[in-house]
Amino acid sequence: MISNLKHLTYLYLSYNRLEGQIPPSLFNLTQLYGLSLSSNKLVGPIPIKINKHQKLVYLDLDSNLLNGTIPRWCYSLPSLSELSLNGNQLTGSISEFSTYSINSLDLSDNKLQGNFPTSIYEFENLIYLSLSSNNLSGLVDFHRFTKFKNLWFLDLSNNSFLSINSNNSVDHMLPNLEILDLSSCTINTFPKFLARLQNLRYLDLSGCNIHGNIPKWFYENLLHSWRNIDHIDLSFNQLEGNLPIPAFGIDLNVFSVSNNNLSGDISSTICNASSLDILNLSHNNLSGMIPQCLGHLPYLLVLDLQRNNLHGDMPRNFSKGNILETIKLNDNRLEGPLPQSLVDCKQLQVLDLGDNNIVDIFPTRLETLPQLQVLILRSNQFYGVVTCSGTKHPFPKLRIFDVSGNHFSGLLPASCIKNMQGMMNVNDSSQSGLKYMSNGGRYYNDSVVVFMKGESRELVRILTSFTTLDLSNNKFEGDIPTAIGELSSLIGLNLSHNGIIGTIPQSFGNLTSLEWLDLSGNQLTGEIPMALLKLNFLSVLNLSQNQLEGMIPTGGQFNTFANVSYEGNPMLCGFPLSKSCNKDDEQPPQLTFHHEEESDDFGWKVVVVGYASGVVFGMVLGYSVFFTGKPRWLARLVGAIPDTRVRRTSIRARANHR
Repeated sequence: MISNLKHLTYLYLSYNRLEGQIPPSLFNLTQLYGLSLSSNKLVGPIPIKINKHQKLVYLDLDSNLLNGTIPRWCYSLPSLSELSLNGNQLTGSISEFSTYSINSLDLSDNKLQGNFPTSIYEFENLIYLSLSSNNLSGLVDFHRFTKFKNLWFLDLSNNSFLSINSNNSVDHMLPNLEILDLSSCTINTFPKFLARLQNLRYLDLSGCNIHGNIPKWFYENLLHSWRNIDHIDLSFNQLEGNLPIPAFGIDLNVFSVSNNNLSGDISSTICNASSLDILNLSHNNLSGMIPQCLGHLPYLLVLDLQRNNLHGDMPRNFSKGNILETIKLNDNRLEGPLPQSLVDCKQLQVLDLGDNNIVDIFPTRLETLPQLQVLILRSNQFYGVVTCSGTKHPFPKLRIFDVSGNHFSGLLPASCIKNMQGMMNVNDSSQSGLKYMSNGGRYYNDSVVVFMKGESRELVRILTSFTTLDLSNNKFEGDIPTAIGELSSLIGLNLSHNGIIGTIPQSFGNLTSLEWLDLSGNQLTGEIPMALLKLNFLSVLNLSQNQLEGMIPTGGQFNTFANVSYEGNPMLCGFPLSKSCNKDDEQPPQLTFHHEEESDDFGWKVVVVGYASGVVFGMVLGYSVFFTGKPRWLARLVGAIPDTRVRRTSIRARANHR
């Protein structure tokens, strides 16, 4: 029907649920100026042939499932000014353009490869260029960008084999550039042309292997020239020197310089950027104290200062009504106690204070935080008992709970555990695909270090279905609460190196998602429950250094565990230990002969005669079995043989008599 509309000039069918291939007849409409089929479910290749009189000016096919190569006509249409094919599965290289009318080109998020096409340098009217997230290679010569007087958006990011040559002294290159994303390309040094940009709003040079000191002109621009900048990301480089501080009143939303070698203090003037959403200074060599004013930033979502050399207290006064979602201050030298005002962080989802020197009791008040999913207090100086005060639903969404390596004592916190709804049935079968925590939006990924399967691992993204409980290396005592067996979605459980007594609860058989279980270094008694055979995903088990007894269960995952899982339990027996549980299978005791002089000859003669008689008897018996089958007399004889232990007693008696 549409192909019969000969005078049709614009066709927009974006953001629907259209499927199938693009009808080739659409490109026979000679009066068509604009065609948009973006954000559908279209598949297959883009039609190869079109009407030679095509007047197409605007073509948008992004965010579909299109494959194959980019047709040749896309490079030669004389009137085409906007071409958007991003977010598909297009392959092959980007060919050279024979028409230079294009002012907006977006081929990002495909599987394109090959060199950066040099014909793009001839697009004098270019305003928008995005080739990000492909496999492009070769060299981009920024000196040839001087003619792009109108370019305001440039994104070449996530092309790890693409090198950027920006070492030139052109004074007025890209005068109107506002958005520049060169992340995960190879640059090595700060692009000099940035010094002349006055209108820059978005700058991402992360993961570019830039090394050395941050140039002085960058500090100057940040203080005086870039009044409109709202996004700066210099993370994952090898930058040195002091931390750059934005100017007062600047509307900076994202400031990330993580994973560098920056040093010095964090000046309190950083709070001049009162519009900050994300502040990520992690993985550097920053020292000094944390500015107290950071607790008062009204729009701050993410405060990540982990893995530095910061000391002193964390911010004491978080303002009421703050919207913090992530606070990560782990791996520093912070001291305590924890601020009472943490309870005012009602939107807090991740709190990681691990590996510091904080001295305090367990922060029971945090149980009221309705969104808290990750609480890590690992390796500090916390002490006392861990309890929940009686709130109706304490820690309602907690999924990762790690208080290991402290001085907690008393009973295991059953009052908290039995209410941890976030560890019960967190997998929603109605949802498809993996989901990750995304605090701070698409500009920040929550990460966490966990001890899983006996090793320390950093999860660079946190699955919403990831659940662990780690109470190890404390002074807990008493029995293991059966309520732990109700945490049906638990993936990892570590209660090792405490003073826990009693038996392993049968309810652990309900932990069908469990992948690692460590109960080592306690005083557990009794047998290993057969219910643990239900744990089909259990890949690491450590029950060593306890007082367990009886037979080790066989079958399922238990057939994969080695001796190390059970060592230090002298009363355990069975596979894989060398100690058998069946006494009948033990090696019979050696016969003891009295070596007196008068009986020496008799002893060895009896052995030889017995040996010879046995050989003859065996040959006759073998002949009979081979030709006649199992003799009935033999079956009756075997059936009449008394218990093995009686026979051994009889042998010993006869030997002693001799």
